[in-house]
Amino acid sequence: MADIDMKGAVAAFALACVTLLAACGSTPTAMPNAHYDLGAPPAFDATANSLPMPPVKVLAVGAPRSLETDSFAYRLSYVDAQRTGNYSDSHWTMPPAQLLTQRLREALAARGPILSGADPVRAVPLLEVELTSFEQVFDAPEQSHGLVSVRATLTQQGRVIGQRSFAASAPAPSADASGGARALAAASDDVIAQLSTWLAAQPLSASR
Repeated sequence: MADIDMKGAVAAFALACVTLLAACGSTPTAMPNAHYDLGAPPAFDATANSLPMPPVKVLAVGAPRSLETDSFAYRLSYVDAQRTGNYSDSHWTMPPAQLLTQRLREALAARGPILSGADPVRAVPLLEVELTSFEQVFDAPEQSHGLVSVRATLTQQGRVIGQRSFAASAPAPSADASGGARALAAASDDVIAQLSTWLAAQPLSASR
C-alpha cells in the first residue's frame, strides 16, 4: 500500500512539474522588480553631414495612452497578432516617450543647437514626433524582436516642411524583458538615426 502511495506521489509531482514548465513557456518571463532604460547612448557622428544644422526646437515625443506609463509591453504574435500584455515585474524607468525624447535630443544635439518647447524662440523649425509603437514582439516562445515606430512632422512658422514615418526592429538576445529592453534600445537608435538623417536633408533655416 505504501509502495502504491509513493508511486502516486511521484506521478503527481512529475505532473506538477510538467504543468509548471508549460505555464512558464506560455508567457514571457522576467526578473522580479526590474527597471530598464535605453542604456548608454551610442556615439552619434557629428560629421555624418557636411553642413551643421541650424537650431531646431524639438518638442517632447508624444504617445498614445497605452504608452504613457512605465509598463513594459509585449505582443504574442505567434498566438494571436492582436494579443498584447505587460510584464508584471518589469517596467521602464519612465514612459517610453520620455526615454525616446532624451535619446532624440542627445542625438540631434551632436549636429546643431536643440531647443525645447519651453524656449520662447518662435522662428526656428519645430520638430514634433509621435511614438506609434514600442513593444517586444514574440514570433515564437523563444524568439522575439523589439519594434519601434514614430511619425515625425517638421514645421516652421505654421508651414509644414516635411512629414514622414520611421520604423525599425532589432532581434532580442533573450526571450525575456532583459532581451526585449536591449532590442528596443537598438531599434530606438535605428529610428533616431533615420530621423536625424532625414532632418538634416530638409531645407532648414534659422528664420524665414
